[in-house]
Amino acid sequence: MTDAAKAIPAPEAAGGVARTLGIVRADLVAGLTVAALSLPQSMAYALVAGVDPRFGLYTAIVFTAVAAIFGSSRHLINGPTGAVSLVVFSALAIFDPQAQLDSFEAMFLLAIMIGAIQILIAVTRLGDLTRYISESVVTGFIIGAATLTIIGQVANALGIKAQGTGHQHVLERLYLTLTQDAPWNWKAVTVSVGAVILAIASRKLVRRYRLPQLDMLFVFIFGAGAAYLAGWSTAAPGAKPAIALIEAIPSSLPSLHVPEVKASWAIDLSASAAAIAILGLLEALAIAKAIAHKSGQKLDYNRQILAEGIGNLVGGFFRCMPGAGSLSRTAINYQAGAATRFSGLVTAGFVAITVLAFAPLASYVPKALLSGLLMVAAARLFDFERLRYILRGSRYDAALLVATAFAAIAINIEFAILIGAAISIAWYVTRASRLKAAELVVTPERVVRARVATDPPAQGVLIYDFEGELFFGAAPDLERFLEQATHDADRQGIRYIVLRLKRVRNPDVVGLEVLDIFLKDAQERGLTVLLAGVRPDLLAALERIGIADRLPADRIFLEESEDFSATLKAIRRAYALAAIDVRSDPARRGLRGDWEDLSSAKLAYYLV
Repeated sequence: MTDAAKAIPAPEAAGGVARTLGIVRADLVAGLTVAALSLPQSMAYALVAGVDPRFGLYTAIVFTAVAAIFGSSRHLINGPTGAVSLVVFSALAIFDPQAQLDSFEAMFLLAIMIGAIQILIAVTRLGDLTRYISESVVTGFIIGAATLTIIGQVANALGIKAQGTGHQHVLERLYLTLTQDAPWNWKAVTVSVGAVILAIASRKLVRRYRLPQLDMLFVFIFGAGAAYLAGWSTAAPGAKPAIALIEAIPSSLPSLHVPEVKASWAIDLSASAAAIAILGLLEALAIAKAIAHKSGQKLDYNRQILAEGIGNLVGGFFRCMPGAGSLSRTAINYQAGAATRFSGLVTAGFVAITVLAFAPLASYVPKALLSGLLMVAAARLFDFERLRYILRGSRYDAALLVATAFAAIAINIEFAILIGAAISIAWYVTRASRLKAAELVVTPERVVRARVATDPPAQGVLIYDFEGELFFGAAPDLERFLEQATHDADRQGIRYIVLRLKRVRNPDVVGLEVLDIFLKDAQERGLTVLLAGVRPDLLAALERIGIADRLPADRIFLEESEDFSATLKAIRRAYALAAIDVRSDPARRGLRGDWEDLSSAKLAYYLV
């Protein structure tokens, strides 16, 4: 027996093997369960994007596997999604419907561009900016995307030809589709409505009896089989079947393909690439965060962003659609007990095996069947409980949600996320630029607290507490507060001011300049200013621009481990200087009062 073998007790080794087998078994079960949903969804989302269904399956193989290898989340499943597919459809609207090969090549190029942008975001660590985009934006976008998905499937569900072009507004195209002379295909309507009813009923059974979540696959197989047995998906040679079917899918795996590159395409697709890159990251990170909150996993967000980018980049060279994190597939992966990212590889592998074995059978799948499943999947994205929470919780979030959803439906799906993100970031910057200031007082009980309306005017020393970002956006507020402090000091005949700066952050040159001008002006007016709770970053900035050199050592009180010790020391020092000032200036001796002994008093601090 080797030394290594001797070092491992037999029970521990057996337990380790058992745990490993348990993890593998859990990932296999979860991966197969997710693959059952990925098969119909991938083809359906390809239809949403207006491209060949095989590209959706290729995405469920390549992108899903690559993102699982490089990702951080143990449960996130990537691949084609409804929201991304909608933006892809909008982006490819620049091509004539007859120029399918050009639109396919442009889609592969689009995926590569998206991947490059996401990798750039990961390399430059700009992914943290996504946390400044409100959840209301993402929720509003999902609502808009879900609505557009349902609208976009009306033609296939009714068995009629969609009217209009991608350049026309979606509601205009819906109107043209519904008002055309062609009658509805009632066999297609039967299939689509039946799929909706069966999907709803089977989901209730799955939840009630806690069955494996294979309901979507069951509806897919049952609906396709029923249409075949009814003779609606078959026809004599040279004749058309009774209902429209999806295109045949070759029994082959995606192979390396370098897409055609045209400068005009790259320019036209650049805005869509940026929108999808941001949307994809928002989708993936939001889903990963939600699942990690439940599982307790600590995520590496930058690594996950990199995985999304690599997935799209590699996928573009293997005839894949742009993709992102999938909410439904990730939720099922977690609920099915997935333990590691290996479940994502199992999903991709099972989809690949299915394509090789059963791809020709896809030519018997009615488009109306996929339309019904898509409508159900889109409707499930409406989280009404979450909607009520957002709409009732904050007027701003409610307005942002409605504005983003409206922009997605009424303006343009690809710009809705950018519009919502821009508004969200602008709102954050606006709120961050609000510097707060409060006057503090010393009560007769020697307690330092926030001033209330019933407090008498300050005697001897003015004390102010500042909180917020000390950058250019907050400079107007800082300037206004300091001007008010100067005015109050002149009006009350006070020569000593304490500024508590413990809670100011990120000083920049504009904020420092405002403070510098105030200190110089105060010196000219005969005011003595003491800075309390100065943090290391602020002190370094004060030293760099020379403020610290101009102030005596007893004017700056550095931040200390105890919350208010530096502030109390500064206040005591200010009152000591005021007492000396009163004793040395005969004209001011009438101002002497009980506050004069505060230079040595024991003070306490709290805020009202």
